[in-house]
Amino acid sequence: MTFARYAIFFVPPVDTEWARFATAWLGWDIKAGKMVKHPTVDGFDVSAATEAPRRYGLHATMKPPFRLRAGHCPAVLQDACARLAASHRTVRLQGLEVARLGRFLALRPIGDASSLNALAAACVSDLDGFRAPMTQSELARRRAGRLTMEQDANLTNWGYPYVLDAFRFHITLTGRLDKTNLARAQSVLSDRLTPLLPSPFEIRDLALVGEDAMGQFHLIRRYELLP
Repeated sequence: MTFARYAIFFVPPVDTEWARFATAWLGWDIKAGKMVKHPTVDGFDVSAATEAPRRYGLHATMKPPFRLRAGHCPAVLQDACARLAASHRTVRLQGLEVARLGRFLALRPIGDASSLNALAAACVSDLDGFRAPMTQSELARRRAGRLTMEQDANLTNWGYPYVLDAFRFHITLTGRLDKTNLARAQSVLSDRLTPLLPSPFEIRDLALVGEDAMGQFHLIRRYELLP
């Protein structure tokens, strides 16, 4: 399959109950590359609430999506991902919790996230030679969001505003919702997902993913971190 963009994600292990529920909640299986049926929730439209993040699947972004720089090929990118993973250790945190980030819901880490932030920073910087420069229209679109000086510098240097010190690890669970639906979604997820969440929470590998012509993301390969 040919991909328009690549990214480095954390993709939760598919053999866990919490990941199976959250994958169905979003409605896209990034590993299988197919739509899956949402769980039924009386009085709540799960499909509408998850429409925006669905195409990405269940994930946390470590290096944001980028077009491959001219002169580079996917095979060389894969080799670089393997070297990156082989130089970093598994990240262990206390757990995960359902949290509000503005008007959407996400899973956020509990505990000291310094090692996690360092891993994400390495993904951004160590693989940046593979990223094609942003176009002027892409820059203008991002800058329309009223970025801070730090975020604008990140955009210029790394192709995305919310990296390095501006990075916040999160596994997106909904799109932007109004207050009523946000509260309803949080209640449902607290009841159904929270009891399934792992404690401790570990990141044992990184995932190279690709975006197809329809905008859906697919798992290409996992790269194990050191124990």
